[in-house]
Amino acid sequence: MKLDNSLTADNINQNLLNIEYAVRGPILQRALQIERELAKGVPKPFERVVRANIGDCHALGQKPITFIRQVVALAACPALADTAAVPDDVKQRAREILDDCTMSSVGAYSPSAGLHAVRARAAQYIAARDQVPASADDIFLGSGASDLIKSILTMFVEPVDGKPPAVMIPVPQYPLFSGTLSELGLRRADYFLDEDNDWALQTTELERCWSEASEHSHVRALVVINPGNPTGQVLTRQNMEEIIKFAYTHNLFLLADEVYQENIVCKPFYSFKKVMHEMGAPYSGMELASFLTCSKGWAAECGLRAGYVELVRLQPRVAAAFSTARAVMQCPSVLGQCILDCVMKPPAPGEPSYALFAEELSEIQRVLAERTETAYETFNSIPGYFCNPIDGSMFAYPRITIPEAAQAAAKDLNMSPDEFYCLRLLEETGVCVVPGTGFGQLPGTFHFRTTILHPHDEFQHMMDSIRRFHFNFLDLYS
Repeated sequence: MKLDNSLTADNINQNLLNIEYAVRGPILQRALQIERELAKGVPKPFERVVRANIGDCHALGQKPITFIRQVVALAACPALADTAAVPDDVKQRAREILDDCTMSSVGAYSPSAGLHAVRARAAQYIAARDQVPASADDIFLGSGASDLIKSILTMFVEPVDGKPPAVMIPVPQYPLFSGTLSELGLRRADYFLDEDNDWALQTTELERCWSEASEHSHVRALVVINPGNPTGQVLTRQNMEEIIKFAYTHNLFLLADEVYQENIVCKPFYSFKKVMHEMGAPYSGMELASFLTCSKGWAAECGLRAGYVELVRLQPRVAAAFSTARAVMQCPSVLGQCILDCVMKPPAPGEPSYALFAEELSEIQRVLAERTETAYETFNSIPGYFCNPIDGSMFAYPRITIPEAAQAAAKDLNMSPDEFYCLRLLEETGVCVVPGTGFGQLPGTFHFRTTILHPHDEFQHMMDSIRRFHFNFLDLYS
């Protein structure tokens, strides 16, 4: 007798069925299948798949920062400190971290919020960045920003005044937010960034979004991604002040995703905490969660999972409840915390590791500036493409004009036009990008997101392939 499954699509948590995460969605799955086909000798019009679907810098060839890896190695295996080739500042840093670990071992649990020494280092980093006081007690370490963002959003899963809760998120947005809201059963209220004005965040659009969402929901929080993902824009200070005033007027908790702040190539970065502080009361008293991750920036240690949230001005009982909820998860990886410590305080001039660190950092920054400029110029040189300047992050998000015949072909296959376009691009060139439907876009517009940090020859191959494909696509469907 065959037993029925205890878990079925009908009785599983229905929220899980609503999660979408296009970065690792159907296009990538087809790319993986094509890689297997290539390995078996199946003929293709290209030799290899170029993965441009995710911002995994080390997977794209970026070399790890030597100082970070040396500190992590010594923290994991302190006996390596006897090696003469290890610089003294590396030994000192590993020693400081281990002194804060139980029994001087990274294999022991840390406090649930993270090692105090690392949180104190993060507070020093924030204070120096913003010229605003920061406290280690307001900082929680996590397994990347994703882990922490979910924990923060979980606090809003509660109806207010008989209305279900909603969170305002940008469109386009990083699908971590839409996916997490779906998982938690929180309603999403989409506000559209203004593509024709460098992806500006217009307060009139925020008001429209809030008003429409408030008819059926209680809007509780506002997510802002700055620098933008996938859009790459950096908000002006004036725009940030307008956003803060809007959030204050509507009593919204502000979540500032600032994980690409070290990837800015051409504009100053202002944190929301700094702007709030300098605006003064009442704005300086607002609640705020701001995030940074070691998966981005110059460290780009995606696989070792490290990040922080600075969570300020919470009511004491709320802060205590959040702390308890984090404690249930024990603690984030202590090796990841070691990386965060290095990012919060990299080698300084005069220290033994500084010369090599400065050389490695300079090369990372040079490549980022070069790729952003090349992507911007290349996309805008292709008929039917439009791409805003890329101020920061590691992506381009060009808008593409798709002929009506191609849109009809997509409809026949029950696909969105940009998904159809990206699938054809993959099948004909091996270039794997993510359709704009995975991030959101103004109805009637079509985009895709591509990473831009491939090695020079691979990047040029990708740009040439996209250009060649687009001309062929127009010939076929115009």
